[in-house]
Amino acid sequence: MSERALVPEQRDPAELREAGVHRLSIATPFRIGRVNIYLIEDEPLTLIDAGPHSASNLKEVQAGLQALGHRIEEVQLLLITHQHLDHFGLAHAIAERSRCEVAAIAPLAGYLSAYDEEAERDDLFAADQMLRHGVPPETVASLRALAASFRSWGEGVEVTMPLSDGDVIALRDRRLKALFRPGHSPSDTIFLDEDRAMLYSGDHLIQKISSNAVITRPLGAERWEAKQRPASLLTYIDSLIATRPLPVEIVLAGHGEVFQGHAALIDERMRLYRRRAAKIRRLIAGRALSAHQIALQMWGNVAVSQAYLTASEVLGHLDLLIEEGQALETEAGGVALFEA
Repeated sequence: MSERALVPEQRDPAELREAGVHRLSIATPFRIGRVNIYLIEDEPLTLIDAGPHSASNLKEVQAGLQALGHRIEEVQLLLITHQHLDHFGLAHAIAERSRCEVAAIAPLAGYLSAYDEEAERDDLFAADQMLRHGVPPETVASLRALAASFRSWGEGVEVTMPLSDGDVIALRDRRLKALFRPGHSPSDTIFLDEDRAMLYSGDHLIQKISSNAVITRPLGAERWEAKQRPASLLTYIDSLIATRPLPVEIVLAGHGEVFQGHAALIDERMRLYRRRAAKIRRLIAGRALSAHQIALQMWGNVAVSQAYLTASEVLGHLDLLIEEGQALETEAGGVALFEA
């Protein structure tokens, strides 16, 4: 384990250290790389997110806290930004050792407490969506097996402090406002420290990566029709529009560096969505294609190894085109097809 993984990144703004905020970078098994968790030295001693569940990651969190003069047992409050296991996976282990409060947006509480069952429903939903949108059955079976192999990086946890949109968490020296911003997932929650103009954004905003608005089963849904997919990108765009005017100078993201200029980043993301939607419209001009066929044309073999992520990306932009009357969805043999 490198020393750099145990201490806050030296490139973080001095304002963070002055505010008693420290970023710890924790390993994940995913292509995105390390995930950021944040320690807020306040009363109560607070963590934002936890990293994925593993014995080595728990040791990494413990070592990072020790480098800052703290122990896991001292954590009093754990805030969870959303339902992806690289952000909540260690929450149970941390709460078990510290007896801390665990806070998350209220609709997420049931998901986290019954994680194994909910994850299985997510995988079934994803399989139905992939088949609906032209991914070959053998690829779907392989990706289901891969998803199941990652499941142990999560562990169920009881939410003891359910939050509503706009709730304020009062610490001794600061107030954190919980703001519900679904789109990247159905449970994305950001935490705003307005006095310091700091935003803990989870995966809602990441500087160098455009957060994928994954087509995800709605929280609590036990039955679904593959035809009735959530319009995740449209939801995410609405959330970005709501975030843009916030009084923010520093964004503490779930991956990558701490950064500034959130409004300019959102504007650039909006332009990216328009450009990608226009490219997809050109691909379906004069012919009907499935989302998977479009993804193959855009990303080649990546659309096989990451079939669900790429299909979600395509479907989000198709939803943009459909909403504007620039694309039409039809069906042939149970597979959805799209044409200009």
